[in-house]
Amino acid sequence: MNRRKTRLIKVGDVEVGGDSPISVQSMTNTNTKDIKSTISQIRELERVHCDIVRVAISDSEDARAIKEIKKHISIPIIADIQFNYKLAIESVKNGVDGLRINPGNIGSNSRIREVVKACEERNISIRIGVNSGSISRETLDKYGGVNENSIVYSALENIKLLEDMNFNNIKIALKATNVPLTIKSYLRMAEFVDYPFHIGITESGLPWNGTVKSSVGIGALLAMGLGDTIRVSLTGDPVEEVKVGREILKALDLLEEGIQIISCPTCGRTKIDLIKLAEDVEKRVSNIKVNRPIKLAIMGCAVNGPGEAREADIGIAGGKGCGLIFKHGEILRKVSEDKLIDELIKEIEKM
Repeated sequence: MNRRKTRLIKVGDVEVGGDSPISVQSMTNTNTKDIKSTISQIRELERVHCDIVRVAISDSEDARAIKEIKKHISIPIIADIQFNYKLAIESVKNGVDGLRINPGNIGSNSRIREVVKACEERNISIRIGVNSGSISRETLDKYGGVNENSIVYSALENIKLLEDMNFNNIKIALKATNVPLTIKSYLRMAEFVDYPFHIGITESGLPWNGTVKSSVGIGALLAMGLGDTIRVSLTGDPVEEVKVGREILKALDLLEEGIQIISCPTCGRTKIDLIKLAEDVEKRVSNIKVNRPIKLAIMGCAVNGPGEAREADIGIAGGKGCGLIFKHGEILRKVSEDKLIDELIKEIEKM
């Protein structure tokens, strides 16, 4: 797939846009001023390879907490600001790596200029985020309600406020809860600007349905070459957001690392408890460090399994009380069911 060409910006030491890898973000759900809890959650996000984290800044105590939090984490941190320009400036002074703020929401040009000046002095980027619920009444009336035009032109108004001050260190987010509307909005915005896109489906829901909606929306945009950093928005543990985001990238061959598991659905030919087998394998390999991407197949049928999963680097295929271990479709050996996972792990560790 041909990726949209954008300008390159940085959030801390993470590059966004250009030819840089697509990064995965999340947002803490702790009170930012609860420094211990916020650090603990960010470390959990780091453990699952989150690239950038965002925190809510509701008051000065939150903004001041950034300074201490940054001492204990290793990924860039973005301050999420709603309307208070002073909190944006205070967050910048306390070492934040990026801002999420809409210039049109913070008041006069003089206030916007103060924020811009603070960001310029420290080379901090600003993310302009417009979603379907944050469009002004005037824009809604002008473009006939919530649609791709009202979302895009609302964002363009905010972009112009910064461009008029010669500030271009920008990335853009255009989110809706509706997947087709989100896709249309990003496609429309791509006609106007070359700023990098932060993509996601806002308020997508609880982990099960939210994962489906996010995968469809984010996956479709990435498949069209749109998107430079992503966030899966789930009502749940932020760690799950990162896991889902990374799996979306892996599914599109936009991230190649670790062990990727593929497994067949069960059918009448299956003579082994394939669901439990796949779950057990997933747990066993989750902490194995590999020096190259490995595709692992878990197949239920020893007759067709190795052939159907020929593209896998290694795999197992179940039988009645036994199973086969294979590499690239070629059978290595037959082992008893109780030793199948142990023998598989030995082969992976050799790789």
